[in-house]
Amino acid sequence: MKLRYFIPAFIALVGAMMVSCSDEDTVTLLDEIQVSRSYVPINLEGGEATIDVNAKADWSFEEAGIPEWLTITPMEGKAGETKVKFSAPAANNGRNADLKINCAGRTQNIKIIQGLPVVQDATCAEVIAGPESKTYRVTGAITRWANNYEKYGNMWISDGTGEIQIYGMADKNGKLANNPVASWGLEIGDVITVEGPKSVYNGITELVDVKVVKIVKSLLKIEGYDPEDATIPQEGGDVTVNLNCKGNGLSVEIPESAKNWLAISEITAGSTPTVTFHANANAGGDRSAVVTFKTSNGSQESAVTATINQKGSIVACTVAEFLDAAEDATQYRLTGVIQKVTKASSGDFVLRDWSGEVAIYHMGAQGEFESLGLKEGDIITVVGKRGSYNGTPQMSKGGQYETHIPVTDISIEDFFEMPDDKNVYYRITGEVSSLLDKDGNPNDWGNMYITDGGQQLYVYGLYPGYGATGDNRKGWVAAAGIEVGDVLTTIGYKDTFKGVVELCGGIYFSHSKPE
Repeated sequence: MKLRYFIPAFIALVGAMMVSCSDEDTVTLLDEIQVSRSYVPINLEGGEATIDVNAKADWSFEEAGIPEWLTITPMEGKAGETKVKFSAPAANNGRNADLKINCAGRTQNIKIIQGLPVVQDATCAEVIAGPESKTYRVTGAITRWANNYEKYGNMWISDGTGEIQIYGMADKNGKLANNPVASWGLEIGDVITVEGPKSVYNGITELVDVKVVKIVKSLLKIEGYDPEDATIPQEGGDVTVNLNCKGNGLSVEIPESAKNWLAISEITAGSTPTVTFHANANAGGDRSAVVTFKTSNGSQESAVTATINQKGSIVACTVAEFLDAAEDATQYRLTGVIQKVTKASSGDFVLRDWSGEVAIYHMGAQGEFESLGLKEGDIITVVGKRGSYNGTPQMSKGGQYETHIPVTDISIEDFFEMPDDKNVYYRITGEVSSLLDKDGNPNDWGNMYITDGGQQLYVYGLYPGYGATGDNRKGWVAAAGIEVGDVLTTIGYKDTFKGVVELCGGIYFSHSKPE
């Protein structure tokens, strides 16, 4: 299991121990950087604590791990000894933070502990709305498994008010990463009561490394699907869900949002009922619906859910249209320039077209981005779903690479030596020397000259980004505030017209004002 968290009981124990430790107790983990305490307690009523940082080089805290409630002074320092103060306001419940200090390529971990966690009974909705690090007791039905669920107990639970993820579960002997699903005999639909601290990771609300308080076995179980992936083809068809029912009767609920395309065509009765769903041809993008099955034996009610999918066409759109789209199963095709690479190994980058820019999160398999030789400035086409992170739209994990056009960085001098080819793209940086066209006239299409100190290059059209057409190109240079003297980076291909070498189809990348 990813070691993002510690067991709450262990945290509490360490917190109690550290209160009794003296400030002179030094924890030395690295040669590059040493701290006087790696576990730092702060009173629940609010207060501050100080540690000594002794470093052999410049050091700084990683901002990503610092919660809003914690203030650190200073955030960075030079080689030598520095006193660092942590302060926090009063809290209603115990909380903690995992901090990292980077120094000379090494990382020192520090745990901040404010008070001890108190368990609070809550609904899923209350957990989602509540503060991080607080410990909750929640009861909900297991709706689906998450990655590595067998070993770690990662799953989703719902109580009708919302859905949260369980990230890590102790087995019957209190051990983590020890196949808790098999240890407890858990199945989809079982109602479990768990306790654990809340965290938010990539926008997902989680209870971390929970302990199991109670299990109520479900009266319903999904035995399988026909076809196995529960997916109806684009041209229409059926999906049958096979169930095992220990209750009296069976009800099926289709969400209102899916009733216009999904219907029940057949239900069989008995202890092993089947439910067949039908959908007609799909003219739009991929779609899905979470259907709910319920039964009762008089004293207990159980429910399980199944996701029925239908293939659709891929919707080609601009970035602006993608940002305005709903978060659902629809697949979108985006083409634009790789404006920034945020993490090449994971396929994380920013894609930009003429209408805007959007983050692409985890495109393809690990390492695929690098193996394809993709880089900043390349023109890329990707397919994926609209998602979001902390309220900001993005293409969700699972997006797929389709194709790309390599773009070569080149000087103006070398560009003149390249053969004319409308299929080969270059990225060029130069100073805007004139905003007039070849005839010396002002224009609305971004015809201009740029230079890098040697030759002047004629840019035949500078447009707001990839894919701009018609009037979307007109007047853009003036609207963007591009002026003579600005340093401009643009992408285009080489052509020659009446003896004049031109960079054509100019795709705007960036510009800056002279210093």
